[in-house]
Amino acid sequence: MVGRRLAILKMSSLMVTRSIYRYIGLVHGRLHRTLDGTIKTVTVSRHPDGKYFVSVLVDDGKANLESVPVDRAVGIDVGLTHFAITSDRSKFDNPTKFFVKRQRNLKRKQQKLSRKKKGSQNRKKARLAVAKLHSKIARCREDFLHKLSRKIVNENQVIAVENLNIKGRVKNHNLAKAISDVGWGMFCTMLKYKAESEGKQYIEIDGWFPSSKTCHVWLNRVDHLSLDVRAWTCKHCGTHHDRDVNAAINIRNEALRILALGTSASAWGGDVSLSGKTSVL
Repeated sequence: MVGRRLAILKMSSLMVTRSIYRYIGLVHGRLHRTLDGTIKTVTVSRHPDGKYFVSVLVDDGKANLESVPVDRAVGIDVGLTHFAITSDRSKFDNPTKFFVKRQRNLKRKQQKLSRKKKGSQNRKKARLAVAKLHSKIARCREDFLHKLSRKIVNENQVIAVENLNIKGRVKNHNLAKAISDVGWGMFCTMLKYKAESEGKQYIEIDGWFPSSKTCHVWLNRVDHLSLDVRAWTCKHCGTHHDRDVNAAINIRNEALRILALGTSASAWGGDVSLSGKTSVL
């Protein structure tokens, strides 16, 4: 990076138009991977912390990948205590409380920023310090989500999750900060594009599907299950269920049912179905 000039990746395959080169010039950058194909667009963005990034859209000329055979499917139930619970009974802890861990430091830097005179150089330095801390929090969160999503996609051919209404959930003021910090939406987005890039299937189950309240063995559904109840016993078969594991298993089974029948209509119907949509069973 040279001064405040806009950063452009220097590579043999990237041709910068004369008009852009006239005003910007060449600036050295880091190329994370080789570009195989025809370059379509180049997008340069500058983050608030002063760093520049370049996104290159490349057409590799390959046809869409065919779906791989389904050898292993997994259902994922996300939460706050444990970030992800899978249908094979694996639980991944929630280390993504990066904002909470750095909240005190962020508060001090924001207080220093508020005391600086507007338009001064000290205020610009304080603003940059706040931006760098926010960037640090975002990078830590993305690093964890990338590693976990890559592990899940590598080990499974079908990935099933719930279609979460995150905007509605953050209206709960007691959980809004925790939900925003955990990054459920970003995690599902990573799972989706990583699975599709390898010909694997990503399926979202209706958020109204009663995954937690249904026994995956007997398919018996309890009428009410409050959030503080983390385990329950089925009255019909006597199976003791971990609430989150049971939900993940039901999510996986519902995804396999959708694949088998070729429809996303709810198999339960009743009050949870949308108007005009009926069960196929």
